[in-house]
Amino acid sequence: MQTNMAKYFSVSSYFLSPIVRESLVRESQHEVFVARSATLQLPSVLEVHSFVTSLTATRESQPRRWQRNSLGLQELGREVGSGICLGSPELGCGGGGSKSDLQRWREYLSSCKKHKVLPNSAVQSWFSKVKIDRQQNEKFSVAVLLAQLKDDDISPLVDVLMDSGSSGIEAVDVLHESHCVLSDECLVALTRSIDSKLRVVDLHDISSRKELLRDLCRGGLACQVLNLRSNQIQKLNMAGRFMRLHTLNLDFCTSLTSLQHDCFSCMPSLLRLSMCETRITNLWTTSAALLKLPSLRELRFQNCLCCKDTGPCPSYRERTTLEIDLWELSIALPDLDARENLKYEIQEKDEFLMNATLRRYRSHHPSPICFEKYYREYVVASLPLLEVLDNLPVTKIDRVTAKTIYRKNFEYLPYKRQQKESIVSLLHKREMGSSKMYFQKKPRPKHLDPYHANLLYFSRSLCAAKLGSSEWPLLHPVSNFSRKFKEEGKRPRPRQFEYHPLDPSLMVFGTLGGEVVVINHENGNTVSYIPSVGAMSSVLGLCWLKKYPSKLIAGSCNGSLRLLDINQTLPKRSDSCCGPADFAFESFEQLTSLHVNSTDEKLLASGYSKDVALYDLGTGKRLQLFANIHREPINVAKFASHSPFIFATSSFDHDVKMWDLRQNPLQPCFTASSSRGNVTVCFSPDDLYLLVSAIDNEVKQLSAADGRLIMNLEIASTGSAHNYTRSHYMNGRDYIISGSWDEHVVRIFCAQSGKRLRDVYLEDLDSGDPMFVQSLRSDPFRDFNMSVLAASMRRSSKWEIIKVNLLASSAQYAEECSYGQFFSTSDSLGG
Repeated sequence: MQTNMAKYFSVSSYFLSPIVRESLVRESQHEVFVARSATLQLPSVLEVHSFVTSLTATRESQPRRWQRNSLGLQELGREVGSGICLGSPELGCGGGGSKSDLQRWREYLSSCKKHKVLPNSAVQSWFSKVKIDRQQNEKFSVAVLLAQLKDDDISPLVDVLMDSGSSGIEAVDVLHESHCVLSDECLVALTRSIDSKLRVVDLHDISSRKELLRDLCRGGLACQVLNLRSNQIQKLNMAGRFMRLHTLNLDFCTSLTSLQHDCFSCMPSLLRLSMCETRITNLWTTSAALLKLPSLRELRFQNCLCCKDTGPCPSYRERTTLEIDLWELSIALPDLDARENLKYEIQEKDEFLMNATLRRYRSHHPSPICFEKYYREYVVASLPLLEVLDNLPVTKIDRVTAKTIYRKNFEYLPYKRQQKESIVSLLHKREMGSSKMYFQKKPRPKHLDPYHANLLYFSRSLCAAKLGSSEWPLLHPVSNFSRKFKEEGKRPRPRQFEYHPLDPSLMVFGTLGGEVVVINHENGNTVSYIPSVGAMSSVLGLCWLKKYPSKLIAGSCNGSLRLLDINQTLPKRSDSCCGPADFAFESFEQLTSLHVNSTDEKLLASGYSKDVALYDLGTGKRLQLFANIHREPINVAKFASHSPFIFATSSFDHDVKMWDLRQNPLQPCFTASSSRGNVTVCFSPDDLYLLVSAIDNEVKQLSAADGRLIMNLEIASTGSAHNYTRSHYMNGRDYIISGSWDEHVVRIFCAQSGKRLRDVYLEDLDSGDPMFVQSLRSDPFRDFNMSVLAASMRRSSKWEIIKVNLLASSAQYAEECSYGQFFSTSDSLGG
């Protein structure tokens, strides 16, 4: 072996400086040099390893002779930068090196020999850092820099890290801070192999590794701290086992929009969670996911400027114990005027202190959820064990205030149910007839007999139980109707739709191309297809006839009106003949809305004009044109649900007017004004109220008798003049659903109290892009079911009708659905 190494030194000495050459010649039998340089011709790995083994024994027996030549060896290490120099005090392996350091290096070389790979110089520098840490009385750990590793380095490295008997390494940190050439398989194998020794995993800039992210989230990690940053994560589903994890940092995951139902299900030890500058918005699903973390104490969606972690900001001034005691005293006092006065006084004082604190608090990198109204109060009320939120401590007063604001502005469960009940338990009570006790506090309505009152109670209780157990509601597109058209390579693009008033399975939609399609929305099958007539023109108005269930009226933006019968024989798409219209209506230019009265005798048409036209459905003739009844275009005109003579109009002139056809000349019964242009108006099913929607989330409920303001839904405005808002009743008139063009959320409110029940966010299932609300309707036959016409802002996309079932969970829906999308400039037109 010495002969071989001498030959090696003689060949390579030509490239070395005199001091190094002299050192090698004089003490070659005691020095070790393993190079990975292009200029040196190396012996085999096995020869190098055998030579290293023999000479390290000499080092232990003759340490003085070894140290004499340290100068030459250090010079050698500097000249050959890619090499590994053993025996140099600078690298921690010579001079005062300990036996464990030498053993660690022996084991690494032995493992390299075993796996037939060359040693990596970076690994030696990590082991040297281990010694420095130990000298500083720090934890005996090693930091693995992934950027300095290749696939071949993993096996020998794992052997050394996992040999607890000799290496003595107690903790391993895996850091990814720059470009890494490691394959996903090797990286996952490294983290899995280290297992119990894994302390910190820092993965930055791994956006191109989708499969790696999926494997880590599904399989879990044994680390204690996980820092993850990627712009490829949209829906977080960390369902794997993270049993030892106590700190999770997801800051700057700028594509992260939501937390899935299985997320955080196996993180029993997580104490600290940070999600600054993400796209998370939904208060309900986010809180439901966070409730699965039993140990969570510190949370932030935005950070204080002076704080680097999730702990409380040191500059925050705690409120005095006296204030807390006074507040608790006010809660304990009897319900007297003294208690109320003291309570309000303390509340005002608390609000002053909170405002002062928030003025000092400088928020940075907030996620969209932070801008939701009552965000802090909702989170504090939903997470009772939370101690710090956004670097601000959660005090006792904060909790009491949060509960008060929550009860005032949010509805925990439908129909004022205060606690979640088991569906099985409710069904058992219904069968056993044990519902009398529930009617003692609140008497049933006089018009309901005991039998029907009992059915109503259990029906609402079941709805509350189902909705309470499905924080992630079921959303899926009505997409199967496109099967009929796939052969021609075309797909209908919905622009308006309506449920059938008598058949629970039918829905009609008009397209941007002027077609009318009737589908069974329960199975997606096409029932009837009526092609467009003449030039393509978007269908903006649709209305079924109640006395003639097979007929409907369709109106397009070019002014054409058609009476259609879905039972007639359908022409093929290639045919250019007219649809099955009984007769022709006189056109109404720039039409945006049409509606039929309760007796199927009269038809109202409105559009991008100041006029409203009245038609006779029996003859198709225009009976009257009400000209200039508004100062600006009338977007929607609606008949009452029961009276055939009463109708309402909403205009961009900010006014809503009620009309009676029996008055001659026609004069408005009343006029109500909004602060912005009105988009839609509709009657409640019992005609007691009007629901008015104006631009940018101004939604009000008025009395249909005199136009008095009954309720104003406090929805935050976006500041956009094109945020066209539409609202409708759901579950009869129990709830209100509202959505806007510039937002991808449908908000649900109690129509009696105005409290917010739930938000539903719309996203493309394939791309994760937000889908914006174009139109929406509640299902007249199914409680807490609705459909939403949604579209994205991408010009190449298609529109899609999305069905929403609030009583079913998306976790039970496994079928892959794709959302169609399309962009158009007619977003403000129609209802």
